[in-house]
Amino acid sequence: MKKKAFRAALPYSLPICIGFLFIAMSYGFLMRSRGFSVFYPMAMSAFIFAGSMEFVAVELLLSAYAPLHAFLLTLMVNARHLFYGISMLEKYKGMGWKKPYLIFGMCDESFSINYTADIPESVDKGWFMFFVTLLNQIYWVSGATLGALLGSVLHFNTEGIEFIMTALFVVMFLDQWEKAKDHRPALIGVGCSAACLLAFGGQSFIIPAMALIVLSFTLGRSRLERGEQA
Repeated sequence: MKKKAFRAALPYSLPICIGFLFIAMSYGFLMRSRGFSVFYPMAMSAFIFAGSMEFVAVELLLSAYAPLHAFLLTLMVNARHLFYGISMLEKYKGMGWKKPYLIFGMCDESFSINYTADIPESVDKGWFMFFVTLLNQIYWVSGATLGALLGSVLHFNTEGIEFIMTALFVVMFLDQWEKAKDHRPALIGVGCSAACLLAFGGQSFIIPAMALIVLSFTLGRSRLERGEQA
Protein backbone atom coordinates (compact mmCIF):
# COMPACT_ATOMS: atom_id res chain seq x y z
CA MET A 1 0.00 0.00 0.00
CA LYS A 2 2.71 2.48 1.00
CA LYS A 3 4.99 1.64 -1.94
CA LYS A 4 2.12 1.94 -4.40
CA ALA A 5 1.13 5.32 -2.97
CA PHE A 6 4.75 6.50 -3.08
CA ARG A 7 5.13 5.47 -6.72
CA ALA A 8 1.90 7.30 -7.56
CA ALA A 9 2.92 10.47 -5.68
CA LEU A 10 6.49 10.72 -6.96
CA PRO A 11 5.69 11.78 -10.57
CA TYR A 12 3.39 14.52 -9.29
CA SER A 13 6.10 15.90 -7.01
CA LEU A 14 9.04 15.83 -9.44
CA PRO A 15 8.12 19.12 -11.20
CA ILE A 16 7.91 20.70 -7.73
CA CYS A 17 11.38 19.34 -6.98
CA ILE A 18 12.96 21.37 -9.77
CA GLY A 19 11.37 24.62 -8.66
CA PHE A 20 11.87 24.03 -4.95
CA LEU A 21 15.55 23.20 -5.27
CA PHE A 22 16.34 26.43 -7.11
CA ILE A 23 14.24 28.69 -4.90
CA ALA A 24 15.30 27.02 -1.65
CA MET A 25 18.94 27.24 -2.70
CA SER A 26 18.51 30.98 -3.24
CA TYR A 27 17.08 31.16 0.29
CA GLY A 28 20.12 29.29 1.61
CA PHE A 29 22.42 31.69 -0.27
CA LEU A 30 20.54 34.65 1.20
CA MET A 31 20.84 33.36 4.77
CA ARG A 32 24.56 32.79 4.38
CA SER A 33 25.05 36.24 2.85
CA ARG A 34 23.42 37.75 5.95
CA GLY A 35 25.82 35.95 8.25
CA PHE A 36 23.71 33.02 9.45
CA SER A 37 25.20 29.57 9.85
CA VAL A 38 24.08 26.62 7.75
CA PHE A 39 21.92 25.34 10.61
CA TYR A 40 19.55 28.32 10.43
CA PRO A 41 18.18 27.75 6.90
CA MET A 42 18.19 23.99 7.48
CA ALA A 43 16.14 24.27 10.69
CA MET A 44 13.87 27.06 9.47
CA SER A 45 13.00 25.24 6.26
CA ALA A 46 12.19 22.11 8.27
CA PHE A 47 10.14 23.67 11.09
CA ILE A 48 8.63 26.77 9.46
CA PHE A 49 8.22 25.33 5.96
CA ALA A 50 6.60 28.45 4.53
CA GLY A 51 8.76 29.64 1.67
CA SER A 52 7.66 33.27 1.44
CA MET A 53 7.68 33.69 5.23
CA GLU A 54 11.14 32.19 5.49
CA PHE A 55 12.48 34.92 3.21
CA VAL A 56 10.67 37.55 5.31
CA ALA A 57 12.02 35.98 8.51
CA VAL A 58 15.56 36.86 7.43
CA GLU A 59 14.84 40.54 8.01
CA LEU A 60 12.82 39.82 11.15
CA LEU A 61 15.80 38.03 12.71
CA LEU A 62 18.05 40.99 11.92
CA SER A 63 15.65 43.66 13.18
CA ALA A 64 14.56 44.68 16.68
CA TYR A 65 12.56 42.20 18.77
CA ALA A 66 8.87 42.79 17.97
CA PRO A 67 6.77 39.63 18.47
CA LEU A 68 3.41 41.28 17.71
CA HIS A 69 4.73 42.73 14.47
CA ALA A 70 6.16 39.33 13.52
CA PHE A 71 2.84 37.62 14.30
CA LEU A 72 0.74 40.05 12.25
CA LEU A 73 3.20 39.97 9.36
CA THR A 74 3.18 36.17 9.35
CA LEU A 75 -0.63 36.14 9.41
CA MET A 76 -0.82 38.48 6.42
CA VAL A 77 1.82 36.67 4.40
CA ASN A 78 0.31 33.22 4.95
CA ALA A 79 -3.38 34.08 5.29
CA ARG A 80 -4.12 32.26 2.03
CA HIS A 81 -3.58 28.98 3.90
CA LEU A 82 -6.83 29.62 5.76
CA PHE A 83 -8.63 29.14 2.45
CA TYR A 84 -6.54 26.09 1.64
CA GLY A 85 -7.52 24.56 4.97
CA ILE A 86 -11.22 25.12 4.38
CA SER A 87 -10.93 23.48 0.96
CA MET A 88 -9.24 20.40 2.42
CA LEU A 89 -11.64 19.75 5.32
CA GLU A 90 -13.40 16.91 3.52
CA LYS A 91 -10.27 15.41 2.00
CA TYR A 92 -8.48 15.22 5.36
CA LYS A 93 -11.31 13.39 7.14
CA GLY A 94 -10.34 10.01 8.52
CA MET A 95 -6.59 10.48 7.97
CA GLY A 96 -5.71 9.53 11.55
CA TRP A 97 -2.15 10.31 12.63
CA LYS A 98 -1.30 11.63 9.15
CA LYS A 99 -3.67 14.58 9.52
CA PRO A 100 -1.46 16.78 11.79
CA TYR A 101 1.47 16.45 9.41
CA LEU A 102 -0.71 17.06 6.34
CA ILE A 103 -1.93 20.27 7.97
CA PHE A 104 1.57 21.37 8.92
CA GLY A 105 3.09 20.57 5.52
CA MET A 106 0.33 22.02 3.33
CA CYS A 107 2.25 24.48 1.19
CA ASP A 108 0.87 25.97 -2.04
CA GLU A 109 2.29 23.20 -4.19
CA SER A 110 1.19 20.32 -1.97
CA PHE A 111 -2.30 21.80 -1.78
CA SER A 112 -2.49 22.09 -5.57
CA ILE A 113 -1.49 18.47 -6.10
CA ASN A 114 -3.53 16.93 -3.29
CA TYR A 115 -6.64 18.88 -4.20
CA THR A 116 -6.57 18.36 -7.96
CA ALA A 117 -4.71 15.07 -8.51
CA ASP A 118 -6.63 12.24 -10.10
CA ILE A 119 -5.68 9.53 -7.60
CA PRO A 120 -6.26 5.95 -8.86
CA GLU A 121 -8.85 3.98 -6.91
CA SER A 122 -6.26 1.32 -6.10
CA VAL A 123 -4.05 3.87 -4.32
CA ASP A 124 -4.69 4.87 -0.71
CA LYS A 125 -5.51 8.60 -0.76
CA GLY A 126 -4.12 9.22 2.71
CA TRP A 127 -0.72 7.77 1.93
CA PHE A 128 -0.70 9.51 -1.48
CA MET A 129 -1.24 12.93 0.10
CA PHE A 130 1.24 12.11 2.86
CA PHE A 131 4.01 11.25 0.40
CA VAL A 132 3.27 14.31 -1.77
CA THR A 133 3.60 16.51 1.30
CA LEU A 134 6.69 14.72 2.61
CA LEU A 135 8.52 14.72 -0.73
CA ASN A 136 7.85 18.42 -1.27
CA GLN A 137 9.22 19.25 2.16
CA ILE A 138 12.29 17.08 1.56
CA TYR A 139 12.95 18.97 -1.68
CA TRP A 140 12.67 22.32 0.10
CA VAL A 141 14.84 21.39 3.08
CA SER A 142 17.45 19.81 0.81
CA GLY A 143 17.60 22.88 -1.42
CA ALA A 144 17.90 25.29 1.50
CA THR A 145 20.62 23.21 3.12
CA LEU A 146 22.54 22.84 -0.14
CA GLY A 147 22.27 26.57 -0.81
CA ALA A 148 23.59 27.35 2.66
CA LEU A 149 26.51 24.94 2.24
CA LEU A 150 27.45 26.48 -1.11
CA GLY A 151 26.63 30.04 -0.08
CA SER A 152 30.13 30.84 1.10
CA VAL A 153 31.66 29.49 -2.12
CA LEU A 154 29.33 30.42 -5.00
CA HIS A 155 28.05 33.92 -5.73
CA PHE A 156 25.58 34.69 -8.52
CA ASN A 157 22.49 36.81 -9.16
CA THR A 158 19.29 34.83 -8.48
CA GLU A 159 16.89 37.64 -9.42
CA GLY A 160 13.84 36.32 -11.28
CA ILE A 161 14.37 32.66 -10.40
CA GLU A 162 11.10 32.65 -8.41
CA PHE A 163 9.20 32.74 -11.73
CA ILE A 164 9.78 28.97 -11.94
CA MET A 165 6.91 28.37 -9.52
CA THR A 166 4.63 30.79 -11.37
CA ALA A 167 5.23 28.89 -14.58
CA LEU A 168 4.52 25.63 -12.78
CA PHE A 169 1.12 26.85 -11.60
CA VAL A 170 0.27 28.03 -15.12
CA VAL A 171 0.99 24.53 -16.41
CA MET A 172 -1.19 23.00 -13.67
CA PHE A 173 -4.02 25.40 -14.53
CA LEU A 174 -3.84 24.49 -18.22
CA ASP A 175 -3.81 20.80 -17.38
CA GLN A 176 -6.94 21.15 -15.24
CA TRP A 177 -8.58 23.25 -17.96
CA GLU A 178 -8.10 20.45 -20.46
CA LYS A 179 -9.48 17.80 -18.09
CA ALA A 180 -12.54 19.74 -16.91
CA LYS A 181 -15.72 19.91 -18.96
CA ASP A 182 -17.12 22.87 -17.03
CA HIS A 183 -14.74 25.84 -17.22
CA ARG A 184 -16.87 28.23 -15.17
CA PRO A 185 -14.96 27.67 -11.88
CA ALA A 186 -11.66 28.42 -13.62
CA LEU A 187 -13.10 31.52 -15.29
CA ILE A 188 -14.51 32.72 -11.95
CA GLY A 189 -11.09 32.31 -10.37
CA VAL A 190 -9.32 34.17 -13.16
CA GLY A 191 -11.95 36.92 -13.21
CA CYS A 192 -11.87 37.48 -9.45
CA SER A 193 -8.07 37.51 -9.40
CA ALA A 194 -7.87 39.98 -12.29
CA ALA A 195 -10.43 42.30 -10.68
CA CYS A 196 -8.61 42.30 -7.34
CA LEU A 197 -5.25 42.78 -9.06
CA LEU A 198 -6.58 45.94 -10.71
CA ALA A 199 -8.23 47.13 -7.50
CA PHE A 200 -5.56 46.35 -4.91
CA GLY A 201 -2.30 46.06 -6.86
CA GLY A 202 0.19 43.24 -7.19
CA GLN A 203 1.32 43.29 -3.55
CA SER A 204 -2.08 43.06 -1.86
CA PHE A 205 -4.52 41.31 -4.18
CA ILE A 206 -4.14 37.66 -3.08
CA ILE A 207 -6.26 37.71 0.09
CA PRO A 208 -9.11 39.83 -1.41
CA ALA A 209 -9.06 37.62 -4.50
CA MET A 210 -9.36 34.43 -2.45
CA ALA A 211 -12.18 35.93 -0.37
CA LEU A 212 -14.02 36.98 -3.53
CA ILE A 213 -13.54 33.53 -5.10
CA VAL A 214 -14.90 31.80 -1.99
CA LEU A 215 -17.87 34.18 -1.90
CA SER A 216 -18.58 33.64 -5.59
CA PHE A 217 -18.44 29.86 -5.25
CA THR A 218 -20.63 29.96 -2.14
CA LEU A 219 -23.31 32.09 -3.79
CA GLY A 220 -23.19 30.17 -7.06
CA ARG A 221 -22.75 26.70 -5.60
CA SER A 222 -26.15 25.39 -6.65
CA ARG A 223 -25.70 26.53 -10.25
CA LEU A 224 -22.22 25.03 -10.46
CA GLU A 225 -23.43 21.72 -9.04
CA ARG A 226 -26.31 21.62 -11.54
CA GLY A 227 -23.82 22.28 -14.33
CA GLU A 228 -21.61 19.39 -13.19
CA GLN A 229 -24.58 17.01 -13.02
CA ALA A 230 -25.73 18.05 -16.50
